[in-house]
Amino acid sequence: MERRRYGKTDMDVSVLGFGASEIGYQQVTLDQVSALMESALDAGLNVIDTAECYGDSEELIGQTVAKRRKDYYLFTKCGHAAGMNGRDWDPQMLAKQIDRSLARLQTDYVDVIHLHSCSEEILRQGAVVEVLQKAKEAGKTRYIGYSGDGKAALWAVESGLFDSLETSINIADQEAIDLTIPKALEQGMGVVAKRPVANAAWIHHRLPDDTYARPYWHRLQQLNYDFLQWHATESVAQALRFTLSVAGVATAIVGTANPRRYRENAAIVEKARLNSEDYAAIRRQWHSVAQSDWIGLT
Repeated sequence: MERRRYGKTDMDVSVLGFGASEIGYQQVTLDQVSALMESALDAGLNVIDTAECYGDSEELIGQTVAKRRKDYYLFTKCGHAAGMNGRDWDPQMLAKQIDRSLARLQTDYVDVIHLHSCSEEILRQGAVVEVLQKAKEAGKTRYIGYSGDGKAALWAVESGLFDSLETSINIADQEAIDLTIPKALEQGMGVVAKRPVANAAWIHHRLPDDTYARPYWHRLQQLNYDFLQWHATESVAQALRFTLSVAGVATAIVGTANPRRYRENAAIVEKARLNSEDYAAIRRQWHSVAQSDWIGLT
């Protein structure tokens, strides 16, 4: 699988990463999670992305692939109290939460800790950033980042305080391509694309139950890209290749509870970029149709 340099870091990351939210929220057994994660690593993925609030995702990672720690880069997020005493973004809670994540993940360090979608106001106060900086100085994380969208993400990028940006990028969510990613490249930040296939919202004939997919479903009804009428496997492949064609994107986080899916996705990204004409057509359609309130979805 293709690997790309992650900003100014020393990491060469696989273009696909393992999104660990599904394993935390779905009723899957430890054996199923082990098979899923082993399949992903064996397919060439070397990025695992999780968070403090993804149910028991961190514990499941620690229980299944901690023994293969040298085979992957480990990203997690922090900020939501998620079962801890204290308020979201309280600095004392945040410091304890980082230690809890390390214990759950059964590791001494992670490669990146992202602040998890806090507001620009909280970022400007500086206390939460200081907690991450201290964690970095203590060797608990190698790099620090911000996960989010819109004006808060723009502030994080322009501040020069972060090594990494995780943001929404897909055929139905292109704000970051113009707003933040070019500036992130100037800062030498690594960029993670979250929701890289827009939750495959278009494959549903009716409004999906998944609340995350609903805004994308509505947008895609209006964007009406030609390839959305293709077979689902082919249209998802086209959407994923679009995201991986965005200049600056190093890795795209894909979540699934199906062990076969990562082998299938690995095959898709053997041809990771769209040709220039297809990419330009998607961008033109976006600029022609997108409304002013189609901002990045946190």
